[in-house]
Amino acid sequence: MDKTMEAIKMIADSNNGMITTKQVEATGISRTRLKKYVDNSQLLRIRKGLYILPDNPADEYMLLQARSQKGIFSYGTALYFWGLSDRVPHIIDLTVPQGTNVSRIKKANPQVRFHFIQPYLHGIGKTETTSPQGGIICLYDKERCICDLIKNKGSIEMQLYSQALKDYFHLHANNRQLLKYGKQFGIEHEIRTYIEVL
Repeated sequence: MDKTMEAIKMIADSNNGMITTKQVEATGISRTRLKKYVDNSQLLRIRKGLYILPDNPADEYMLLQARSQKGIFSYGTALYFWGLSDRVPHIIDLTVPQGTNVSRIKKANPQVRFHFIQPYLHGIGKTETTSPQGGIICLYDKERCICDLIKNKGSIEMQLYSQALKDYFHLHANNRQLLKYGKQFGIEHEIRTYIEVL
C-alpha cells in the first residue's frame, strides 16, 4: 500500500469508515489522485465528495444518512435505538421532507422505508445518538416517535405500537414535551387520552 493510500485509510479509520474529499485535500492529496483510486476500485464513491474503502465496511447507519442527508431515523428504527422496541430493525425507517427525491437511494437500499412529511414538521424532535458501530446519527427523540405512532396508528404494526407506548409511559414519559409536539401535529386530544389512561 502506497503512502497516499495509507493516509486515506487513516482518515477512514478515524471517521467510521468514511472519507470526504475535504478531509483528503486537507492532507495534501489532490482530487485527481482521489479519482485515480476510484477508477482503480481502491475507493468506492458513495455520493459526490464521500467515499469508503471497499474492504473496510463503513457504519451502515452513518452511510445511509450520508446518502440521504435530509433523512432522519424514525419509527421502528428510532424506537429500537431508544430501547422502546426490542426488534432489531430489518426495515430501516427514514423520514424526509415531502418532495425529496429518494429514488436512487431506494434502488440501492431496498431495506429502507421512507416516510414523507411536510417540511415545516420535519425538524421537530430531531436529535443525535450513537449508532451500534459508534457513529453519530440523527434520529427523532422519544416524544416525536410516540407522536408519529399515534398519528399513524392505522399503518403501524400493533405489537410495535403497544410495546412502545406502554414502555414510554411507564419508563420515559415527558408529558410536557409530548403535549407540545402533539399540538404541532394536531393530535393533542389523543395524547391527553393516552396520558390519562397510561
